[in-house]
Amino acid sequence: MPVFCCQDAIAPSYPRRSDTIRLMERRERLNRRRSMRNGPVACVMGEVDLVRTLALVGVRSGVIVEPGSPARYSRSVVEALDKVDPATDPEGAVEQLLGFARKQSEPPVLFYDGDWDLLLVSRYRDRLAEAFRFVIPDAELVEDLVDKARYQAFADRLGIPVPPARQITGSEPLPDDLGLRFPLVAKPLTRHHDTWRPFAMTKARHVETPEELRELHAAMAGSDIEVLIQEVIPGPEDRVVSYHCYVDQAGEIVGEFTDRKLRTYPKVYGYSTAIEITDVPKIRDLGRELTHRMGLRPGVAKFDFKEEPNGNLILLEVNPRFNLVHHPGALAGVNLPALVYADLVGLPRPAASFRRHGVTWCNPAHDYQAAREWDIEPLRWAKLVLSSNAYSGFAWDDPLPLPRAVMWRIGRRLRRPTAPRTPVDADPTVSDTA
Repeated sequence: MPVFCCQDAIAPSYPRRSDTIRLMERRERLNRRRSMRNGPVACVMGEVDLVRTLALVGVRSGVIVEPGSPARYSRSVVEALDKVDPATDPEGAVEQLLGFARKQSEPPVLFYDGDWDLLLVSRYRDRLAEAFRFVIPDAELVEDLVDKARYQAFADRLGIPVPPARQITGSEPLPDDLGLRFPLVAKPLTRHHDTWRPFAMTKARHVETPEELRELHAAMAGSDIEVLIQEVIPGPEDRVVSYHCYVDQAGEIVGEFTDRKLRTYPKVYGYSTAIEITDVPKIRDLGRELTHRMGLRPGVAKFDFKEEPNGNLILLEVNPRFNLVHHPGALAGVNLPALVYADLVGLPRPAASFRRHGVTWCNPAHDYQAAREWDIEPLRWAKLVLSSNAYSGFAWDDPLPLPRAVMWRIGRRLRRPTAPRTPVDADPTVSDTA
């Protein structure tokens, strides 16, 4: 009988330490996803990207959205309600929210991604807190950040450099000299599409000369709209960068990441159609500093900056609400809505470490139009879209939101004549939260 020496014996096979750690992390993610799937439903006053971000960790959503919104058709949505406009009927919107909450077995977690949704939750926070779980900064701070005139004064008090600006109204004469350098940009103090639509089809209106300013002011006559006139920072929209964060009740920044716009439609003052997640220390450090200086807690926030030709970052605005960029941010390793959800329902926080550089998101329904304005050839655009990591309204495990929203839009056009609409109003696949 042959005898084997120890050198000939086959050594036992043990899993490598790295494989064991990955296996443990995978099990932990699955257990956390199971816990969140069995947790309270999320009530989402927002679009499909926010629903998708929560679905990545197994959270089910009830949505309050416009008819035809892609969010209605996500497989993670358990109920969809036609939205009551919080700008024109806040009491009705609050009652709708409370009615949704009363049907749940436990208090839902409330998420909001529009300016008027944010204002509604802030102004009615005491009533809503009886039925929902949510995070939101101090009421005074919310008003200071959403109203662009108040924001200008707020930034001045804190010594935060922002572009010089003046407020004008249609009911008062236009000053002979605003003390601003042309070109300028005009923005409504608080954007609402129905009131801003007569003056611009985009987020803001470019004002190149004093004559164009007088034309805008004349058009405002008889309306109650208030507009902020601001000096323009030179450079295209792809020089706009952002810092995103979630700050808990103790003032700790729990998760954070940065991004930059790739394309918008329309090209000037348009809505984001392609975004890249980044991890830029200069943007992150400035965002952290401003978060603490403003005393922003608890809640999420997005700080928008524009990079000047000399590299300086100028703060444009701060939005203390959830937004579509949280979707690609989650794919990069930092899921801010999931962190909020975990804190509010008492679950362990998911990992929030930046893992993937260069994650990209696009809205395929409108990025082709953006690519044409940005002079990108069709073949190159197709390659850019196919290489994206996230799409608004489409995922391989949840493919129906975008196609069904498009079908709804086609059906509406067949049923009634079309009328001029803004990019957001004209198509439910366009989000106004980036």
